Amino acid sequence: MRNFLNIADHSSSLLRNIIDEAKDRKNKRQGQNKSSIDKDKPLDGKSMIMIFEKPSTRTRISFDLAIKQLGGSSMILNPDGIHYGKGEESIKDTARVLSEYSDILMIRTSSHKNLEEFSKYSKIPVINGLSDQSHPCQVMSDILTFEENNGNIEGKTISWIGDGNNNMSNSFIEAAVKFKFNLKIGCPKKYSPNNKILRWASKNNTKIFVTKDPREAIKDADCIMTDKWVSMNDKVNKKAKKKSLKDYQVNKKLFKLAKAECIFMHCLPVGRGEEVTDDIIDGKKSVILQQAANRVHAQKSIIYWCLS
Repeated sequence: MRNFLNIADHSSSLLRNIIDEAKDRKNKRQGQNKSSIDKDKPLDGKSMIMIFEKPSTRTRISFDLAIKQLGGSSMILNPDGIHYGKGEESIKDTARVLSEYSDILMIRTSSHKNLEEFSKYSKIPVINGLSDQSHPCQVMSDILTFEENNGNIEGKTISWIGDGNNNMSNSFIEAAVKFKFNLKIGCPKKYSPNNKILRWASKNNTKIFVTKDPREAIKDADCIMTDKWVSMNDKVNKKAKKKSLKDYQVNKKLFKLAKAECIFMHCLPVGRGEEVTDDIIDGKKSVILQQAANRVHAQKSIIYWCLS
């Protein structure tokens, strides 16, 4: 079964093919309306079920557009509207039943274990739309966005500033291994990356640079990235976490330490005035809207691979 749960699950060559396919399909759509179908209609008659355990804007809309541009259709399910969401049906039974109704399944969940359980019993491919452990589709679209602006990502330097131990940083560590770019993480010791994923990167011949000094992390960067300091369902003292991260705000002073061609990325939604200042998020170096748009194209390529 061709699932897409984590970047680490796949070879570098496959991931590169997915990115290149996304670029090709995007280029071929120049001049077409957003809801028009690709001329080759590769997934004509196919359908996707999407389950959202967590609120969503970009993931919901981009996946819906993605499957429709490929010629397919989508069905969106919310936990309150199905038995699984209310705990009245096991994940095993839900996965087996939904496999009879659709060709592919996307899940946005608070628990990566739920995702793994679905994929274990599903008879159709499963895509990770977001979990507490990883956010692979977002990172694939980020790589697509980076390469559209600054060329091939191999050998380039990405700086991650803020919380170094969340789903986005996890997926970027995995991507650094697979796409062979330099990843520098600037974060407080309390929010350092999980040692398990750092050991995995090391075993795969990739050294992730982790520092408590945000200036050191940003120096000579080709791209600076950050994320909300307090994520959805983050069961922490929000006030205390924000206080510990206040020196990791991306602002003009820090940005000056990066390369002249450095771009800024954020997966959104953004905490304006917290992890990043308005002049950066709305400035000429920011490519956040291009990132959001590219979710459609990267996910189209992922869906197409899963159903090939």
